Amino acid sequence: MEQSYEVTGQAGRILVVDDDPTVAEVVAGYLDRAGYTVDRADDGPAALTRAAAHWPDLVVLDLMLPGMDGLEVCRRMRGHGPVPVIMLTARGDEDDRILGLEVGADDYVTKPFSPRELVLRVESVLRRARPEVGTRVLSAAGLTVDPAARRATRNGTELALTLREFDLLAFFLRNQGRAYGREDLMREVWGWDFGDLSTVTVHVRRLRGKVEDDPARPRLIQTVWGVGYRFEPDGGEED
Repeated sequence: MEQSYEVTGQAGRILVVDDDPTVAEVVAGYLDRAGYTVDRADDGPAALTRAAAHWPDLVVLDLMLPGMDGLEVCRRMRGHGPVPVIMLTARGDEDDRILGLEVGADDYVTKPFSPRELVLRVESVLRRARPEVGTRVLSAAGLTVDPAARRATRNGTELALTLREFDLLAFFLRNQGRAYGREDLMREVWGWDFGDLSTVTVHVRRLRGKVEDDPARPRLIQTVWGVGYRFEPDGGEED
């Protein structure tokens, strides 16, 4: 079942999944006032049922759910189609954040959080999820990225990329041969001037796993020690 990133309605449909009714009510209230259509679920099975009935444009998903946790919910939803996910975690533990990013969360917010900040994160993720009209197709090293169609292929085979992985690959193809620090990538790809730089590290690792012949010895997305990363279409040696 292939789903679209295209936003429905005026602002989009958001599925809020949290077993804390107070948190869910506050988040849903802020999103509703921001113009979004909001669905709510208090556990994993209910979230999957809601998503099947009305596929969301974005999911705000609590990591610590009873029974089926947020990681499993994210995996199952992604098995049906691409959807941006903002993960909520009650702990500031880096392992939790990394786990969320590893399963493809596009962003995460640590509780307690500002509902206004969450709305801004939602707006940022949805803005970047919309197709880019009038942009050219990018190609290099057997990779092709069509920003308007939000479609990427490797040697003719379509790649299953998350929102951020797609944006990261498109950025690398637009800026071949130039090294970028993680701060630069966070600003240019995520649109953030601050944040946990491990977000970039995890996404680069995930993207390498999908575009490199040997992700353990990457030749396209290279590490530039002391700087960051560089895309080399000729697959030269790392610095």
